[in-house]
Amino acid sequence: MNARTVKFALLAGLAAPALAFAAGEHASGGHGGGHGNMMGGMHEDKPGGMAAHGSAAGKPGDPAKVSRTVPVEMNDNMRFTPAEITVKAGETIRFFVVNKGKIPHEMVIGTATELDEHAEMMRKMPGMKHAEPNQINLAPGQRGGIVWTFDKAGTFAFACLVPGHKEAGMVGKFTVN
Repeated sequence: MNARTVKFALLAGLAAPALAFAAGEHASGGHGGGHGNMMGGMHEDKPGGMAAHGSAAGKPGDPAKVSRTVPVEMNDNMRFTPAEITVKAGETIRFFVVNKGKIPHEMVIGTATELDEHAEMMRKMPGMKHAEPNQINLAPGQRGGIVWTFDKAGTFAFACLVPGHKEAGMVGKFTVN
């Protein structure tokens, strides 16, 4: 084997586990593609094999129990509007998210630590798409929503984890009273 063939074999061997993980074939079970539950410690099984995804920042909300709707805009200035949102503990919010930019953006809800860990993973696998209740990825001009219940008081965060966006300041803060 020549050096190029050896290098290719090594890279292919290293990429296989990452590709299997991206396809949802990881130890906690598949999530059908995307990157499933990447926010460590947020997976708890429910009867019937369904999984609920939550975070220290809360849990997926019931659309029938929405307390209020909060519009959130994302733009190419790497900012969210509003960048600070205050909610009450126990409140279920529908975030009506609009990408006003010309490039893809996303909104991911979590703790600062969860978002930092997830951002690092996104840098390693930039093509990954989100498919979790605490996340929405929007193409330019697209709109969508997240329904989220903030079940305890504290300070939590949201960010765009497209590589480079969080680092450029595309972050926001939740204050839960």
